[in-house]
Amino acid sequence: MTFDPASLKFNDQGLIPAIAQDETGDVLMMAWMNADAVARTLETGRVTYWSRSRQAFWVKGETSGHTQRLIEMRVDCDRDCLLLIVAQEGPACHTNRRSCFYTAVRDGAEVEILSPLVD
Repeated sequence: MTFDPASLKFNDQGLIPAIAQDETGDVLMMAWMNADAVARTLETGRVTYWSRSRQAFWVKGETSGHTQRLIEMRVDCDRDCLLLIVAQEGPACHTNRRSCFYTAVRDGAEVEILSPLVD
């Protein structure tokens, strides 16, 4: 069966959430993609998101060097969310942490569970 990007369910802004996960299963980040970002990612193997604040494409690592190479794209059962299995080079988060999910809620308190990476 051939993948048809038109079969994805984008929201009313034409976006779909994309969760990046590394090969070990660690969840790194969530960002948005539009149909063109999905197509660019599949064509180039370099993960490309859509920046809602800049209203522009965002190739992960283009300025920071912290790239994401697509290993596999998965579509959830409702076709309204993507899971990107990636090879992450450097930190995924703009805070210089491996993952954007560095705050846990434990016993009603926020606890920082990941420190920034040191270069």
